[in-house]
Amino acid sequence: MKPASEPRPRDVLSSLVRQRPKMPAPMADELNTQPLSERLRAALMQVIAPEVGMNIVDLGLVYELRVAGEQIEADITMTTPSCPMGSMILDEVGRVLSAAAPAGAKVQVHLVWDPPWDPSMMSERARAHFGWG
Repeated sequence: MKPASEPRPRDVLSSLVRQRPKMPAPMADELNTQPLSERLRAALMQVIAPEVGMNIVDLGLVYELRVAGEQIEADITMTTPSCPMGSMILDEVGRVLSAAAPAGAKVQVHLVWDPPWDPSMMSERARAHFGWG
């Protein structure tokens, strides 16, 4: 009689996956339970300032996000008026907001300079990322 061999790691993993209880798939309505303004702000976290590799929300570049009926407006700034990636970032903000907005919503993105951006506007996560925390 041959001695039983140790189970291979792949066999163990496969058996664990088979034993995992099946969870029902979430309904589409459950995925959209966040208020629209929160979903839009979360979507803006996808917009990365390429020079620093951090999203514009944590950088503090999103000053205001307004939702009124089918109108969505965002006030965005840059770290400096001479930001070479400014137009690309604004285009990306418009694209991301339009994709996250309800069908038929009108999105406007405004570049603002008042108040001037400064590092105190960054989130704790951004400060930690740059070693300023």
